[in-house]
Amino acid sequence: MQSDQHDFGTGIARTGKVNEGPVICLGMTFENDEARRAHFTEELRKKLRDPEFRKIEGFPIGRDEDILNLSDPPYYTACPNPWIADFIAEWEAQKPEQPEGPHYHREPFAADVSEGKRDPLYEHYSYHTKVPHLAIARYIEHFTDKGDIVLDGFSGSGMTGLAGKVLDQQPSASFQNKGGRNVILSDLSTYASFIGYNYSNHRCDHAFFKEVEEIERDLSWMYKTKDENGKERTVNYFVWSDVFTCSNCGDDVIFFDRFVDQTTGEVVDESSCNSCGSKITKRSLSPKRTTIFDNVINEAVEVLKQVPVLITYFIGKKQHEKRPDSDDLSLIEKINSMKIDSWVPIQKLREGDNTIQPIKSHGISYSHMFFTKRNLICISRLWEAASAKNMLFWMFEILGGFRVWSKRSIFLTKAWKQGGTGAFKPSTSGILYVPSISGERNVLASFKERIKKGIIFSRALPKSKTTVISSTGSSSDFSLIPDNSIDYIFVDPPFGGNIMYSELNLVFEPWIGVITQNKPEAICNKSESKDVLFYTEIMVRCFSEFNRVLKPGRWMTVEFHNSKNAIWNSIQEALLRSGFVIADVRTLDKKQGTFKQYTNANTVKQDLVISAYSPSSDLEQRFSTKSGTEDGVWDFVRNHLKQLPVFVGKGGIAEAIVERQNYLLFDRMVAYHVQHGVSVPISSSEFYAGLTQRFSERDEMYFLAEQVAEYDKGRISCKEMMQTSLFVRDESSAIQWLRKTLKNFPHTYQEIHPLFTKETQRSWSKNELSLELSTLLEQNFLRYDGKGPVPEQIHAYLSTNWKELRNLPKNDPTLVAKARDRWYLPDPNKSGDLEKLREKALLREFEEYKGAKKKLKVFRLEAVRAGFKKAWQERDYAVIVAVASNIPNNVLEEDSKLLMWYDQAVTRMGGE
Repeated sequence: MQSDQHDFGTGIARTGKVNEGPVICLGMTFENDEARRAHFTEELRKKLRDPEFRKIEGFPIGRDEDILNLSDPPYYTACPNPWIADFIAEWEAQKPEQPEGPHYHREPFAADVSEGKRDPLYEHYSYHTKVPHLAIARYIEHFTDKGDIVLDGFSGSGMTGLAGKVLDQQPSASFQNKGGRNVILSDLSTYASFIGYNYSNHRCDHAFFKEVEEIERDLSWMYKTKDENGKERTVNYFVWSDVFTCSNCGDDVIFFDRFVDQTTGEVVDESSCNSCGSKITKRSLSPKRTTIFDNVINEAVEVLKQVPVLITYFIGKKQHEKRPDSDDLSLIEKINSMKIDSWVPIQKLREGDNTIQPIKSHGISYSHMFFTKRNLICISRLWEAASAKNMLFWMFEILGGFRVWSKRSIFLTKAWKQGGTGAFKPSTSGILYVPSISGERNVLASFKERIKKGIIFSRALPKSKTTVISSTGSSSDFSLIPDNSIDYIFVDPPFGGNIMYSELNLVFEPWIGVITQNKPEAICNKSESKDVLFYTEIMVRCFSEFNRVLKPGRWMTVEFHNSKNAIWNSIQEALLRSGFVIADVRTLDKKQGTFKQYTNANTVKQDLVISAYSPSSDLEQRFSTKSGTEDGVWDFVRNHLKQLPVFVGKGGIAEAIVERQNYLLFDRMVAYHVQHGVSVPISSSEFYAGLTQRFSERDEMYFLAEQVAEYDKGRISCKEMMQTSLFVRDESSAIQWLRKTLKNFPHTYQEIHPLFTKETQRSWSKNELSLELSTLLEQNFLRYDGKGPVPEQIHAYLSTNWKELRNLPKNDPTLVAKARDRWYLPDPNKSGDLEKLREKALLREFEEYKGAKKKLKVFRLEAVRAGFKKAWQERDYAVIVAVASNIPNNVLEEDSKLLMWYDQAVTRMGGE
């Protein structure tokens, strides 16, 4: 039945079973849970009438009644949750009394984390991306205490909520800092917030089983076939194949028959036409189009022709298969001509980066067309029964079956020939793709299995007294959350163009009647004209809201998974501009389930976990009075060193904490100044010299005086230091490589040249001007010319590696001869002059770029960085914007420093 032909809306009605006993919610006592729901539903109804409430960014698309019916207020709303501030006030009042003054301190969580992807609760329900709740629980345990408030602004399937509750349930051996945490889940996606709510609440209603039995009695005939003896059997699944047209003879070519080896199950690239015998490939064929009458929308539509090619059924425990016969084909024809009497949502697909394949290739222009008519009838009946009695849990379970009930389901031909039962695969997460060979599951049989698993799942959900609330809307507008009210944030945000969430969810959301507002969706999407700069701006707004609501001095963990450097730089830039300071970045080793320190800013090939903190109010106040002075620099560095891990080691191997190395400390200091619109008062050489004077150095890392003993103790217990690799691709990384090499091995030009050539042959950036080794050495390092005593660095190297040179005075002729022409690192206290000379040379090149009338194809990136920095210090923002317009977009987007200067220039030009 069409949605505009009845008054069910989504079919959800408030006739659920009344829970017995009084219920207390937000300080109010209700006769039972149904009374609580009724009261807050009416309050939400009033809110929905307020035009200002609907102006909150990301407000979903849907009728008031559909939003009300889907919600379970005040715990879950299918729109922004207007009770968040009330819950926060209640949770804060329930916390134990805290001592006066600063008492909170945590370092980044640097321990290994097992993924937990085999946990039954995690595996029960699929979503496009999920972080295991047990892994999230480790972070929550580390950064918070019992009763603290956790926010996940990109909550997806709600694993953070489950993590907050599971801390109440696990044995003490698993978690030491036990006790549930109160969690706020928020997501732009209406489907995601619906999943998150059901993952944190117990809503399993056994009354639904009778409804399912009745539906099975009515519709089981649709999944029947006859075996070779004519006995009726229940079908397990059907296999469907696309049909193409031979370009030579015009006859039909059934893909399954001609391109699948019927003996091995291998899909072949080349075959022959069964009619004319000509050689064919899939690309040489034309899709066979056919016109059908869709009686859901009452229109004739053109679709790609598909035919059933295989039927499987069980006799006892053994699976059998057959080709469809005339009875099977007649049954399908009968079903396809039926009118659907139960409710089916009508949702036209918009053309997008993900929807283009099903629309163009298969003619699927409406969401219901992702299902065969047979499966659509059964799903519709199940949905009508569950939604009519407000059984949100079973609606949740029905939607969970869509991945194996739709035409997106994949039939694995090789697995079919190797065993049969494992040949059916759910639709691929992250893409909206209809394969050429798909499976049609028996929905009734499949859902009965899902019921069994759903009961087990419901019983296994943690019975914690702590609260998880859900909200639907954009993280770029958290106006309903008070300032400085959140204790910790864990987010797994969308990353660029990896996944088009709102497009993928068009398969699910029409059934719940509330559709995601995709305008503020933080993605890169060509169809919607959303590029990396759009993505960056949305992420800046979201992270700015996170920083506003997070308490000063508290932490945010960001899970990152995108192999594109431009997106990684967008995340860094968004964190910087929103006021966060990055303290630790780790890579997830999926094979080992462990995290390692992230050491290479030029390549992102693994999942990353970023620890960032919101600066304390004391630091912000002090910096406001010291900004632009050296005191302000060192005050920031001292505060930043307090936030970093002191020692990380495992299995007798110590790990380098790259955030404690001089160049990253300098970068963080500069970024902090830039974010506050303050000139950086010292150069890098002055900064490096100051580090050596003010802090203790160990293994090229810097520590506060009170941290050194802890590091030394840990270091003694480890025999080895993990070596970090450096990928050389431009001038900056080449200088780092030379610095690392020359510190331990002061080489001559002839000695270092073959090593340098080998490193730079791998992948030098195509836009980066390739510099001679001699230029890099002359502008950044010193060469001993044989005059005066041998420098200490060279002397130590030679006397250690040549016995005959030991114990010789530094002016000994033999030692001098061996040391002559070796390159070495300048003393940090004396390197300022060298840096000034290099900067002059870079700025001379930048002057040429300023006058360029054409796009710069190959240029010296370090010169652009130096020029941008100087222009920013002089508030000449127009120069930065002008030169940036002549640089290829990918270079600007993939260089975090250039992006920082450019974004700040654009921001400040707009504000002047």
